[in-house]
Amino acid sequence: MPFLKRLGYYLLGLSVGLVFLTFFLKKKTDGTGTEFCYFPNCRTLKDIRSKSISYSDEINELLISQVLDSTDIAYFLNKGDVDFAKSDTKSEPCKVYFIEGIAKGKIAVLQVRNCANNAILENVLF
Repeated sequence: MPFLKRLGYYLLGLSVGLVFLTFFLKKKTDGTGTEFCYFPNCRTLKDIRSKSISYSDEINELLISQVLDSTDIAYFLNKGDVDFAKSDTKSEPCKVYFIEGIAKGKIAVLQVRNCANNAILENVLF
């Protein structure tokens, strides 16, 4: 069997296998809510979401005065972009992250202190 014919069969089988794999993995992640986080931004946000979250006095004031609401915070923790250049990822015992996102139609930055057992939302800078 010539090489090009074998290569064609290989590529055909590979493409069919990738289609089935994509279909089954997508169905599995939709049904169970599992997400695969390989990049640092996704892993950091998932780590913060997995812990108990508490609010600082500044965040509580923003929530009471309705400058900020829980959907804005959920957006930051799900779709935000972690600015690793500004963040202090080496501090102990709690790391400080700056997460950029949109709150009330404006670009804002959420400051989060990520400790071992909990995460503290410290401030939002508009």
